[in-house]
Amino acid sequence: EGAAWLGESIRLLAERGIPVCAHMGLTPQSVNVLGGYKVQGRLEAQARQMRADAIALEQAGAAMILLECVPSELAEEITHAVKIPVIGIGAGSATDGQVLVLHDMLGLSITGRVPKFVKNFMIGQPDIQSAIQAYVSAVKDVSFPAIEHGFSA
Repeated sequence: EGAAWLGESIRLLAERGIPVCAHMGLTPQSVNVLGGYKVQGRLEAQARQMRADAIALEQAGAAMILLECVPSELAEEITHAVKIPVIGIGAGSATDGQVLVLHDMLGLSITGRVPKFVKNFMIGQPDIQSAIQAYVSAVKDVSFPAIEHGFSA
């Protein structure tokens, strides 16, 4: 979790053959520093910095980037700016791939608070395997994430 400041650590890991997934945007382990669970990159200065950070992380040797809770437009720009895969969660449908936390996609929220970017794939499905297949199909046919699961600037 972090930005360009992780470049040296990423470079050292990559040189030793360890693939690194750089996590940008909302980084839950740093949520108190970020002011809570908030969309990141809405302000132009933040977006500009995130674009530069993504390129720096790629140049440092990151194997992929995970973008979490960033405006869809920014996620698309970052996806086009780098050659490594960009995976989104709450980042719109223009990234190279999608991820959801399993218990979220199965509707197993303990708190009852469900992030905007989550869809309960258990609804209408007879079992967990069918729900997971519904998720895979929805990502492949780009019906998920839909506009209502993303954020704007």
